Amino acid sequence: MGRVICAGLGPGDPELMSVRADRLVRSARHVAYFRKKGRPGQARKIVDKLLAPDVTEYAMEYPVTTELPFDSPAYIEQLARFYDDWAKRLVQLAQHQDIVVLCEGDPFFYGSFMHLYIRLQGRVEVVPGIPGMVGCWWSTGQPMTWGDDVLTVLMGTLPEDDLVRHMQSADAIAIMKTGRNLPRVRRALARAGRLEQAWLVQHGTMPQQQISRLVNTPDSVCPYFAIVLVHGQGRRPEVAE
Repeated sequence: MGRVICAGLGPGDPELMSVRADRLVRSARHVAYFRKKGRPGQARKIVDKLLAPDVTEYAMEYPVTTELPFDSPAYIEQLARFYDDWAKRLVQLAQHQDIVVLCEGDPFFYGSFMHLYIRLQGRVEVVPGIPGMVGCWWSTGQPMTWGDDVLTVLMGTLPEDDLVRHMQSADAIAIMKTGRNLPRVRRALARAGRLEQAWLVQHGTMPQQQISRLVNTPDSVCPYFAIVLVHGQGRRPEVAE
């Protein structure tokens, strides 16, 4: 019997993968990865120069991404069928050989693989990875939290009033799933009095990385792989003279 192994690939730079994930990717003979139809897939791009020439690839193409509201019954039904089908296929593929599922970031941190994991209980191994937001705040060159700061991780898909409520009580903030939700995130930060301190990191740790003050960045400039950060300003040790 083979194994289904999910390898967390980290934030984007292949050199930030764990030693174990790197070894699995380089030795893999069968790999699967999520992607939007017509796109190469972010996880696949991360390992582009690491895969063996004779590797067999399985692209798990989402049936729907932004075409329907993510909380609509039609969206939920189509995604559930998609994960059901691929869970069965992975089990079948792993009957005679290992198959490595590629996942950017960490598989257990808002990753699509979690939906497969709950369907593959007892039949899958998971290798953790550095979450994307960690790579993004590292890229800013500033500590994200100080002393007893509370870090709050938010989704840009939340209603604006919910975003404001969480932002007002947080010391440090990381906002994921921005993309087309950036206008809502910007309004919420302004209402919470945090907009001036916010940074937008696009494609963190990748060759096309861009870092800018959110207040100076137009809403039209925001790919899916972008995170908004507000650094904590809490208790810090005094600097010796």
